[in-house]
Amino acid sequence: MLTTSDHYCQPLACGQNCRENEPTLGAEPVDFATFLAEVPPVSHRAIRMPFRDATTTLPIVPLYCEGDACNRVQQFNPQPSQITLIIDDPRHVFVTYQCRNCLGGQKTFAIVMTRRALSEDTVDCTKIGEFPAFGPHVPAKLITLLGPDREMFLKGRRAESQGMGIGAFAYYRRVVERQKDRIFGEILRVAKRISASPEIIQDLEDAKQETQFSKAVERIKHGIPESLKINNHNPLTLLHTALSEGLHSQDDDQCLELAHSVRIVLTDLAARMAEALRDDDELKGAVSRLLRPPAQSKSIPTPAPIGTPGNNAPH
Repeated sequence: MLTTSDHYCQPLACGQNCRENEPTLGAEPVDFATFLAEVPPVSHRAIRMPFRDATTTLPIVPLYCEGDACNRVQQFNPQPSQITLIIDDPRHVFVTYQCRNCLGGQKTFAIVMTRRALSEDTVDCTKIGEFPAFGPHVPAKLITLLGPDREMFLKGRRAESQGMGIGAFAYYRRVVERQKDRIFGEILRVAKRISASPEIIQDLEDAKQETQFSKAVERIKHGIPESLKINNHNPLTLLHTALSEGLHSQDDDQCLELAHSVRIVLTDLAARMAEALRDDDELKGAVSRLLRPPAQSKSIPTPAPIGTPGNNAPH
């Protein structure tokens, strides 16, 4: 029998109706929607599921829809909508959830489900995997900012959501170091767009030439545009402080806190830069419309009175 230390027997590897190493089953059961949305893959939970004979109806689940028409949490319908389970007979199930709003967003879960007793509305569930991958929603503005290292950042986000602080911190630090030029480049673009002082622009241009994020931040002597500051603090300095802590001097819990802080600052900075650029575009559009000469209205000819020359109306 193949097992993992301090965990339940792996159903896919074991294939038996054993009940060894199931510490989570003594815990209070959770509902199926919570299991799908919040529990990471390769996790085991007892689930509350009402049955009629051997059949249970899968619930509608709130999930984040990445579709352009949604881009927010929506209600998702399951396919199939019902599942039949036999007592002590593990069933391998693929369930696809579809967004009820746009009908385009989908998420598929691979689950092993075992009903233990006819008298109980409880099912032992193991989440084998899901696609798209598990993890809380990451704003599109941040994904755009990070560009080629999108997948590396998402790995860090999944590590953070599963409490793996050292892993999450390592991923985030690598992303910030590798995408230094994109981060400084976007800040420089905002500075130029809003006509920041020449000193600020020169600092940012000099910083962008540095090869290391820490040295680039040290080149910033005159600050950054006020609209990009977070609670009156320079986000670059905040990131530099967190990333300078290092992996070797912190335990996993401390790294988890630092990783969380790095993600929050990056997310807010990306949103502020996108907002600054959008506001400037809207302002330019408004000025352009106001400077445009008003359209000349076309005069409508007045019909000639009846009986005047040129009027063909019958007498």
